[in-house]
Amino acid sequence: MKIPKKFEMLVCNGLVDEVVSQLMSGKEAEVYVVRSLGELRCAKVYKDSDHRSFSSQARYQEGRKVKNSRQARAMGKNSKFGRKELEGAWQNAEVDALQRLAAAGVRVPQIFSYAGGILLMELVTDGNGNNAPRLNDVTLTAAQALEYHRSLISQIVLMLCAGLVHGDLSEYNVLVGSDGLVIIDLPQAVNAAGNNNAASMLLRDVSNVTAYFGRFAPELIGTDYGREIWKHYASGKLSPETRLTGRFEQSSVPADVRGVMRDVESARRWHELTIGNAQKER
Repeated sequence: MKIPKKFEMLVCNGLVDEVVSQLMSGKEAEVYVVRSLGELRCAKVYKDSDHRSFSSQARYQEGRKVKNSRQARAMGKNSKFGRKELEGAWQNAEVDALQRLAAAGVRVPQIFSYAGGILLMELVTDGNGNNAPRLNDVTLTAAQALEYHRSLISQIVLMLCAGLVHGDLSEYNVLVGSDGLVIIDLPQAVNAAGNNNAASMLLRDVSNVTAYFGRFAPELIGTDYGREIWKHYASGKLSPETRLTGRFEQSSVPADVRGVMRDVESARRWHELTIGNAQKER
């Protein structure tokens, strides 16, 4: 295959020897099989972000750190410079997430390099050495569905323990590799502690995978791992060793709204008193 112009920098730097074939083309990126340093690898080439609106990305960007205030202002104004910075932040978020999750033991593709808008990664293969299929392209037995569901729930827990929520997890971004399931496509991964949408995104991720595996193992449909996982996380009790049941019971104890309001009012008065005393001392 003729080497596309976008690969010139990687070829010049000796990172890519040959572009073997195009693996897929999506709205956000094109993926190629390349030969790099004598090995077959995967190259994800990000497309321009014209098809994505800033408002749709804002839900995912919340809680992410930016380099400086100038960058943040430009991103907020949606200027040409801001859109460029936003796209760079979007791509860097995937690189950061992949590195962070790999360190936490989550099965994601290994990163080799990232330059010029191209992410060079491990080529995930199946047991026969062929490109690994996506989960949605595989027909499962009930036993396989239960095993894969259990494995993916464990991976979701590991991700959350590392402080991240995938944000768009489904059968379309999970590969069936020779050593099990591999999670891909993470530019929208969100900071679990810093994003107000993290809980709803986690619930959606779990719901998506449960609905898919439920086609093959209907007993999974009635489970509620999402709310159970988030409850453990919100209470600070979630760990990779947490035993999950798939059941969730909503507390029947009514919220003490009046008590909360009293505490808020007490804190306000204490704050005003403290400021008043400080001013008198001056």
